[in-house]
Amino acid sequence: MSTHSFIVNPKNKSILININGEFFRRNEAKISVFDSGFLLGDGIWEGIRFHQSVLIHIEEHLDRLYESAKGISLHIGFEKEYIINEINKTLTKNNMKDDVHIRLVVSRGNKITPYQNPNANVGPINFVIIPEYKKADSNTYKNGIKIGRVKNIRPNNEILNPQYNTLSKLNCILASIEANKLGYDEGIMNDMHGFISTCNSTNLFFIKNSEIITSKGKYCLNGITRSKTIKVCKENNIPCYEKNFTFKDVEDCQEAFVTGTFGGIVPVSILENKSLHSIDRESLTNKIRKLYLKDIENYIKSKS
Repeated sequence: MSTHSFIVNPKNKSILININGEFFRRNEAKISVFDSGFLLGDGIWEGIRFHQSVLIHIEEHLDRLYESAKGISLHIGFEKEYIINEINKTLTKNNMKDDVHIRLVVSRGNKITPYQNPNANVGPINFVIIPEYKKADSNTYKNGIKIGRVKNIRPNNEILNPQYNTLSKLNCILASIEANKLGYDEGIMNDMHGFISTCNSTNLFFIKNSEIITSKGKYCLNGITRSKTIKVCKENNIPCYEKNFTFKDVEDCQEAFVTGTFGGIVPVSILENKSLHSIDRESLTNKIRKLYLKDIENYIKSKS
């Protein structure tokens, strides 16, 4: 079980993938071995949900994409409207209506030789849209996930700004490997000051004495689901605090949950060796998840 567990859909075998405006079948979709993203992880990406014929929070996703591009001095070269049109074109080509997860990837483009300096790049960016039928496994919400501490920490902004959604994910991958070896679905990562920052692929919230606690967000991805969760808590008078805290401050918590675009709000049932109440029907986690789903429903209605 993991935050990204999904129901396998055989339709994905025949999807069409958009590469620089051209469509290729899944088994024929290829990028040059000289691509900056392939060689060096030099690029950015977004994961976007397409639900009930609506691109969920597309505005915030594209804002973050362009902020990430600016942060790594990558010139995308076209407007946000063009990207939306290309995504819609891709969805139409695949006749997709619902339960779709889109991976949008922008790399710095091809290189004349495998060298890290962008001066070695020739030509424009590479732009890829991968749409997949991807519905979260309901057992994830029923059973929850197990999380625990790992030694890998989040870097500071001078090393690699963790708020930029870059292809350079080795830091998080190593944390994920470490978590797997320890028997965890997600690894809890500290920042360089020893405060809890995030999990390796999701944002993290603890519930202690009916109060929601999460990091200040400086050393983790500025998650869109994270921000929506904080919003619905504040709108419904649920105390929610963004602050610095250590594991010792929350090891006696009653509940915890993680957030992300694909899974939304996922309950944590085990914190290291301690069972939590996050999956209980009357849990605060469940209440917040329902409020979040209602917020998504309202967003869809506003776009209809």
